[in-house]
Amino acid sequence: MKSLPSDLARLATEPDTLAPESAEDVSSILRHASKEGLRVQVRGGGTRSGFGAPPTPDLVMSMENLTAVEAYEPDDLTLVVQAGARVDDVESTLIEHNQTAVLPERPGDSTVGGVIASGASSFKRGRLFGTRERLLEATVVTGDGRVVRGGGRVVKNVTGYDLPRLMVGAFGSLGVIVSVCLKLWPAPPDRATVTVDSPEAAAEVARPLAVLQDNESTRVYVWGTAAEIEAQTAKLGGGAEAGHHWPAGPVDRFGWSLRVPPANLTGAIERLPTEWRYVALHGVGEIRAASPRIDGAADLRSWAEDEGGRLVVTDSPEGGLDGFDPWGRPPPGIEFQKRLIAEFDPARVINPGRLPGGL
Repeated sequence: MKSLPSDLARLATEPDTLAPESAEDVSSILRHASKEGLRVQVRGGGTRSGFGAPPTPDLVMSMENLTAVEAYEPDDLTLVVQAGARVDDVESTLIEHNQTAVLPERPGDSTVGGVIASGASSFKRGRLFGTRERLLEATVVTGDGRVVRGGGRVVKNVTGYDLPRLMVGAFGSLGVIVSVCLKLWPAPPDRATVTVDSPEAAAEVARPLAVLQDNESTRVYVWGTAAEIEAQTAKLGGGAEAGHHWPAGPVDRFGWSLRVPPANLTGAIERLPTEWRYVALHGVGEIRAASPRIDGAADLRSWAEDEGGRLVVTDSPEGGLDGFDPWGRPPPGIEFQKRLIAEFDPARVINPGRLPGGL
């Protein structure tokens, strides 16, 4: 264990790992890290730890003790929950009231904070929007230990700096998320999964929840009343199964996220190397893929970037990238991003190396 003040040593759960129990604990850890120049890795469920090329941390901050539901207002469709809460646990609580936070399906050990920090979203984002649009309020601790709250616990809120949305996809570079208020969505009583011949068949119904294509099939996901489900499945004309049967994410030595304009998704699928496994989100322009080798990735990235998209490495074996940049071409706003990070984390102690350009 690194030499720590007594008030931080009490939070140690294993060598070089601290498990804060409050925003104040997080603040104390980050103030100490900034003063001593220590690199801090924030750990939730560990399911999205493959992004970027971070150096070995000096301290690990585990969110395992920050899992409470602080407030749940079913009538207002809002939930305030701490960042370490597991996505599965949150959704299990909400389904009792026929509601959902529209967080990623098949989350494994993912936590709410990890989903927000990595910018992950539900398969249903094409109709119900992404995680960024679900976030109403966030309590965050900056790299130098300031406890900041932004947003508001109402669906319509236009006051103040839009801190919550800045946190989505920032990988902790602007601060450690301690708790959030999420906008919920009512979940209709009936749902179905329909296997169709092609993605174009989804045009037979108005705004399906999701249209997913993988190596074997294409499925359309619908929900509503029993009568609505019957009418929609009849229009689609495929094999219907009761309930939503979401695909597991493909897994191999290398993980990928390919984003392109939605109109270019079919072209992106056609350019995938034949050995890659994938799930493509039609109407969104996202492909989640996995491969045993890196072969073909450079050509695919070059095409994607020319089309205004991006190919990002989401997982890889140690040393397996052999100089292949995990993010690719730096985004146009990287200099602004650097200045913003400098305001929130002056000593750059939280999750360094996770972002494009090695930030």
